[in-house]
Amino acid sequence: MRARAVEGMWRELGGKLTGSVRDGKVPAGLAPAFSTTSPSLAEVVRDINKYSNNVMTQQVFLTLALQKTGVGSFEGARDVLGQWWRQRFGPAEPPVADNGAGLSRGARISAQSLARMLQVAWVSPLMPELAASLPIAGVDGTLRRTQGRATGSAHLKTGTLRDVSAMAGYVHAASGRRYVFVAIANHPNAPAARPAIEALVEWTARDQ
Repeated sequence: MRARAVEGMWRELGGKLTGSVRDGKVPAGLAPAFSTTSPSLAEVVRDINKYSNNVMTQQVFLTLALQKTGVGSFEGARDVLGQWWRQRFGPAEPPVADNGAGLSRGARISAQSLARMLQVAWVSPLMPELAASLPIAGVDGTLRRTQGRATGSAHLKTGTLRDVSAMAGYVHAASGRRYVFVAIANHPNAPAARPAIEALVEWTARDQ
């Protein structure tokens, strides 16, 4: 976990790491060379969602297990997520988180389950933090280049892999209503669906 985090940050700065990492106990009496404090969770989630930072996503996922069991494992994190899901959504089809990052071919969630999660999130006390973390259409993050009537009126997270194109979040329509929006395309030519997904966002924003 730590090796991947350091490697990811170093690579973003143009560096390259080789070799391997060995875990071990710090010798008794050895003082840390430096210490740092993490930003608040709301700040971390905002950076993750605005810019699709997969390294940070995985670290937050592993931290779920670390806080629960003292060990940051993928299996432990999946157990914590599964318990959280069952407590809030009961029999609704749960997501498959795999390694917790957006670049996993094993991860999946149904459009219905994702929409239900967004509905529940909207009425939670943490709704403002979640909504503020999502890219704003035509303004910032991964949606800054999006143009159209939805500019400034849609908070949406994008998702893109080979054979996958997706977008989900909230749209504030012209009628004053707010809609949960979920669109997922799974197909060898999924990138071609992006204009259709953006057109659907526009259609939702024009609702009167």
